[in-house]
Amino acid sequence: MDGRTSTSVFESPASGAATPEARSGARQPASSPATPGATHGRLTIDPARLAAWLQPHLPELGGAALHVQALDGGQSNPSWVLQAADRRWVLRAKPGPAAELPRSAHAIEREFEVMSVLRLAGFPVAPVRVLCEDESVIGAAFYVMDFLAGRVLRDGALPELPVAERAAYHWEANRVLARLHQLDWAQLGLQGYGRAGGYFERTVRRWSQQYRAAAAVTGEIPPMERLADWLPGHIPAGADEPACTRLTHGDFRMENLMFHPERPEVVAVMDWELSTLGHPLSDLAYCCTAWHLPPGLLRGLGERVDGVPSERAFVQRYCEQAGLAPEDVLAHWPLYMAFSLFRISAILAGIGVRARQGNAANARASDIAALAEPVAEMAWRIASGQQPPLHV
Repeated sequence: MDGRTSTSVFESPASGAATPEARSGARQPASSPATPGATHGRLTIDPARLAAWLQPHLPELGGAALHVQALDGGQSNPSWVLQAADRRWVLRAKPGPAAELPRSAHAIEREFEVMSVLRLAGFPVAPVRVLCEDESVIGAAFYVMDFLAGRVLRDGALPELPVAERAAYHWEANRVLARLHQLDWAQLGLQGYGRAGGYFERTVRRWSQQYRAAAAVTGEIPPMERLADWLPGHIPAGADEPACTRLTHGDFRMENLMFHPERPEVVAVMDWELSTLGHPLSDLAYCCTAWHLPPGLLRGLGERVDGVPSERAFVQRYCEQAGLAPEDVLAHWPLYMAFSLFRISAILAGIGVRARQGNAANARASDIAALAEPVAEMAWRIASGQQPPLHV
């Protein structure tokens, strides 16, 4: 579904350096031994029950005892590392029974579907092994994928890397994003993964509805009201035509990429919960919000960082790889950027609701949610011409 409900974006903690071996869809576990019945949020896994269900699907388990360990990270879909002897996998689940969740949220079935297809197409994702929709096994639907070794660089400024190496990682992210948008989603059998055409119109309407549902609880945000009125009338001509439709990730940013342990090579793109058939420039602009957002909770760059390409250079490189004219893309950049920031603000407003209800995934949810209005104000300044839409 386009404009999917999100409960994951920006809810991972603002931690520091990446580990040499990291998650595939979840954070690297601590080194302490796993404990049976590991609990994450509302779910508790019984290792013996899980192992019995997995055995026909993961013959590698053999007769080894299954250990489970909850992963840190505040992800909306709780995750665990599973270990049997010297083999490891990652289990990613919905946070509870489907009946208790918003209809389009926590879409692990979609993640499993798209990752299965992308792996066959040679696109870098973790190999998925099995999907379980029987909620009696652990209390919610889940899937299991292979545990990959790699680096997750959570801060786009890449402070853990030498200045001279930083650009290569951003260019690799750029290359992978362009490659995603060049895939033929129809040929891959993803015709039912979303709707061709009408992406911006539908998505603005959906996020406006979700913002207003949150505002009924946390209070109105004036710039969001202005944006909800402005955006529909400024969608570029032809942008909602079916011919523009591509497979989009929906949350493409540095933190959701796993790199090779030693070089700037993406080994897996993670967290496909918000993926859909959409407009490729929505993915590009969303990725570029890092140049506009402050560092810290929102993981923005805040200002020019040594070694990191400028936003303009990043957009131009993408256009070169995607066969687009940079001047045509940049002519409508205020719309694309305001749209992306509007979406982020709506997500932050939703986090505010969960913070009030006491079921937010992150301990700092209230602080994160407080940024909804400043982000919306930034979007409105860009939309109204008060602030440049592009960092050079």
